[in-house]
Amino acid sequence: MTIEPTAFITIEDDADAGCRSGTPLQPYLFVVLRCDQPLAGGARHGLSDVDLVTIGRGATRAATRKRDGEIRHLEIRLPCGTISSTHARLARSIEGWVLEDAQSRNGSFLNGERVAGATLLRDGDVIQIGPVFLRYRAALPAAPAIAADLDTVALAPRAPGFATLSPRVAEQLVALERIAPRPVTVLLLGETGTGKEVLARAVHALSGREGPFVAVNCGGLPGSLLESQLFGHVKGSFTGAARDEPGIIRSADRGTLFLDEIGDLPLPAQAALLRVLQEREVVSVGGTRPVKVDLRIVAATHKPLDQMVLRGEFRGDLLARLSGYRHLLAPLRERIEDLGVIVGDLLRRLDIPAASDLKLSTTAGLRLLRYPWPLNIRELQQALSVAAALTTDGVIGEAHLPEAAPGALAPSSPALHEERGDPEALRRQLITLLEKHHGKVTHVARDMGKARMQIHRWMQRFGIDPNEYRGG
Repeated sequence: MTIEPTAFITIEDDADAGCRSGTPLQPYLFVVLRCDQPLAGGARHGLSDVDLVTIGRGATRAATRKRDGEIRHLEIRLPCGTISSTHARLARSIEGWVLEDAQSRNGSFLNGERVAGATLLRDGDVIQIGPVFLRYRAALPAAPAIAADLDTVALAPRAPGFATLSPRVAEQLVALERIAPRPVTVLLLGETGTGKEVLARAVHALSGREGPFVAVNCGGLPGSLLESQLFGHVKGSFTGAARDEPGIIRSADRGTLFLDEIGDLPLPAQAALLRVLQEREVVSVGGTRPVKVDLRIVAATHKPLDQMVLRGEFRGDLLARLSGYRHLLAPLRERIEDLGVIVGDLLRRLDIPAASDLKLSTTAGLRLLRYPWPLNIRELQQALSVAAALTTDGVIGEAHLPEAAPGALAPSSPALHEERGDPEALRRQLITLLEKHHGKVTHVARDMGKARMQIHRWMQRFGIDPNEYRGG
């Protein structure tokens, strides 16, 4: 087999000007999930400076890099009795990375099929070695500050929600951790169920603020009492106002106010909230004197606020105040490499008897990796709770998990899940937003509520060159 070096790929984006001229991409191999010990977490290994990977049994999970002559060798050890001492190999070739079983006792599997001979890997392929699932990614952003090798046993996140093996997510969380102690308003964007409140609580925990964390669902407040509940009221200001009430905002004084589903806040309340952000003071309903408040605002939504501003559904000046720092949470289908980390965390936190003794069948493990998780981490949490209740022998089987929905990840497809619907409408939307933002892909991703890598994949699919929209 011919061993050839693989060149780095770069994706240029005007929005990154001043930080770096392009984001380098490199291949990775992730240890995602161990079915016989779901709490064991996983590991990541960068392959940019590797020619050969061998996977076999070891006393503990470990990785060693060495040179065998001219061959740069990565040796991965996995602790399980059903794994052979040398079980499988990955080798770099001119075409890409190739997987080959090393005449193991129990065989190697690729996307659920037993490997016979050398097989070229494609982005998103799932490799099974005994009860362990690994995942190959052909090109992920490789930030200089993010280590190529990382095992979850070495992860010590300073707050819940910060544990990740994904290089891209890790880079974003490093930035969010730097923002947390600063008095900067944070806007969390992402689909429903991606863990926005978990991150909001983490920002508060890392902020060092003495006051409480107060969460309010803006979509759950009754319209007739919304301003009274947010800003408080004085006795007698309306029927039923039997006493003075400080309101939700004042109750977060010296702490953090988390405004969940901020996109559902009615326009009149938006105007009053804008005053709070500008003046740092609250006027109660029926009151005349403003009261100073010291608080940190973290807001969250799954709605496209920029588009809502254009339609007159959200105040542009309020959005500008909320957007001190924007953080986009990736949907679970775009960070399947973190599935084992998230499963372990959920099993520890859920009220499940003997959760540490639970196991997964390998068919169940494959289902978890291939299911599209349209409702994200929240859906995974519910699925694990139900599955743990259904099992009678401590082993979660495929029958205990949700049925694979139409559009579930195909074995050879990448992690990113493309929207169903009219492809031509999607193409037109991309072109419209590229024209609006002069080819700045990061801004297009923000408007669509998607990861930037998703936008690049769509552009590649439709043959769209963002450079054509960067003139003028």
